[in-house]
Amino acid sequence: MLVSIIVPTLNEAFQISATLHALQNLEGDKEIIVVDGGSTDRTPELVIAQGVKLLYSMRGRGPQMHTGALQAMGDVFWFVHADTCPPPQALQEITKALGNPAVAGGNFGLLFDGSSRAARQLTAIYPYLRWLGLCYGDSGIFLRRSHYEAIGGFAPVALFEDLDLLRKLRKAGRFVHLPCRMVTSSRRFEKRNFALMWIHWTVLQVLWWLGIPANWLARWYRHTRRLTG
Repeated sequence: MLVSIIVPTLNEAFQISATLHALQNLEGDKEIIVVDGGSTDRTPELVIAQGVKLLYSMRGRGPQMHTGALQAMGDVFWFVHADTCPPPQALQEITKALGNPAVAGGNFGLLFDGSSRAARQLTAIYPYLRWLGLCYGDSGIFLRRSHYEAIGGFAPVALFEDLDLLRKLRKAGRFVHLPCRMVTSSRRFEKRNFALMWIHWTVLQVLWWLGIPANWLARWYRHTRRLTG
């Protein structure tokens, strides 16, 4: 079972080398594809230096990951954010989960790195979100290639591309949560008003579930990010 690991990037020079090193060290049949959305730092240079396939796409995680999927050769697509590192046994856990034909895809637990208050709060909150059926792209979503193609893949939207994919995927088969955890950076949450950020994020999701277009919500999201620091 060949797993295509697809990593979207945009100015990730700070973290991309560590992420790619961790992915390259995983045991199992894999290919790694990085899809850059127009970085202005050394991200493309660092990717090439690691000998990883590099593609370019219009900016946006959804379009970038879809570009990678269209070029991927694997039986399984695994979408990994550029600032997130997998557990050592990740490929074995994915293969084991997909050994059940009823399973369409799944994701991992999530640990936010660092000792900051934001990191601790986010790590504590995430299991409760999973109980509510919510999970996001930084948790390492994986699915069968056949299911990805059948549901049309990632939509070309500027926000909630992960939730949109999962909503379609859950109609196609069972979605599982693996017990092992990815480790992701908490840097984008540092020095921000956590309570206000969480309220805005919750409102955005409610509006999305009510049918407000994601591209419209993305404009509000950019505004709320400025308000919360």
